[in-house]
Amino acid sequence: MRPLPRRVVSSSIPGAVLLANLACLGCPACAERTGAASAGVGADGDATAPNPWNLDVSALPSSPSSEAVVSWLESQGGWGTGTLRIDFSLTLLEADASAPFRSFTPTSDFYVPDCDDVPFPVPPGGALEGENGYACTGGGDCHLLVLHRASGKLYEMWRADLSDGVFRGGCAAVWDLGRSYDDHLRGEDCTSADAGGFPIAAMIFSADEVAAGAIEHAVRFILPNDRIQSGVYTHPATHSTGAASGGPDAPPFGARLRLRATYPVSDLAPGAQVVARAMQKYGMILADGGNIALTAQNDAFGAHTWGEVGIDALSLAALSVTDMELVDLGPLVPYTGDCVREP
Repeated sequence: MRPLPRRVVSSSIPGAVLLANLACLGCPACAERTGAASAGVGADGDATAPNPWNLDVSALPSSPSSEAVVSWLESQGGWGTGTLRIDFSLTLLEADASAPFRSFTPTSDFYVPDCDDVPFPVPPGGALEGENGYACTGGGDCHLLVLHRASGKLYEMWRADLSDGVFRGGCAAVWDLGRSYDDHLRGEDCTSADAGGFPIAAMIFSADEVAAGAIEHAVRFILPNDRIQSGVYTHPATHSTGAASGGPDAPPFGARLRLRATYPVSDLAPGAQVVARAMQKYGMILADGGNIALTAQNDAFGAHTWGEVGIDALSLAALSVTDMELVDLGPLVPYTGDCVREP
């Protein structure tokens, strides 16, 4: 990962508030706290139900499969690198009403009907995941994540590339900031810019949140494909992939691991304690395949830096898979690849 220069992109709202608003979609208490007037409140003013990623799972029972899944993961080496590492390359941008919308040419990574072929807001001075600008030069996932508050939408794209005057993109997903999504999200068997079908920005955590002292949502995590159960997923995921090749004791996409309540969080550094407490309250949801387990928001456009809050790539390295338990959230859903979009 190459470090991004600190800059400001069409935004008048601190990064902590932006991400909190995304995480709190459907949560009236969060909306009140962050000033998100539309988050979780319908047109008639009635509060709507929470979204899956801000569900408090601290009191839910563990899955009957918890011990088998955790033991199997440990036998395979645990986390993707063997250590719970943090990736800081994902960038969340905010585009104001003046940001141009640009049409893109779908690539072979764009799937129908899963993905949305609509113009994307592209704020000046922004950057893709792991890049210094909008050109995808490093061969990575090159996610483009843009919050467009004027329209109340979150735009996310996988393998975006804006180079030589041409905008190309893989799977794109548009999320309604005023909607409470149920476990079917955008549709059963449907992917998004994230393999499991999730909104990425709702589950990546930021330095601004850590500085504020609380992360009020589940944390996104990933595992190598051979440690993800093949042929199934569990809600709140809506999708799996053909690359997932783990056996019956592997966790499926959508599995929610929760840091055990007995874990000595006070032994961690103060910034890491904030993340660990979120893992105990909301858990961490398996959303994609890869090696570096945790995904945090790049601090290039936020009010605080990771250095200021005392978090680096190894700040949570003390946490092993045996410190986790699998939350019992529902049955396995056979993966067919036949996306049926929700209205």
